[in-house]
Amino acid sequence: MAEVKTKQTNADVTEFINTFAHTEQKRKDAFELMNMMQTFTGYEPKMWGPSIIGFGRYHYKSERSKQEGDWPIAAFSPRKAAISLYVYCGCPGQDELLKELGKFKMGKGCIYVNKLADINQETLKKLMQSTIDFLAAKYGIL
Repeated sequence: MAEVKTKQTNADVTEFINTFAHTEQKRKDAFELMNMMQTFTGYEPKMWGPSIIGFGRYHYKSERSKQEGDWPIAAFSPRKAAISLYVYCGCPGQDELLKELGKFKMGKGCIYVNKLADINQETLKKLMQSTIDFLAAKYGIL
């Protein structure tokens, strides 16, 4: 079984944003997202791997393989091409919320937005809440 590579680290989140976010707008959006997710989840931001900022954590076990590990309950990364939002789990009701979110692209496990102003932040909070509720019920929050 392959070991999960993305793990929580002690790297400085503020330093990461200041060096990794390539534009002033991306930095501004990253700090705004960090503050919003911290306030909403109640968890301090932590680096996960070299480029993901996560909040809280849960321990999962894959139903399709022997893979298991820890993962943040909500996370984002201010990548060069777009901001990656890890707030979607495909649970019931989320497809309806996506219709209200705004301008974004869907990846396999995340939502990509060019800038925070492109999306409805209240809808983003509803997506986060539904994901947190789903993960807490399925895995428990650590």
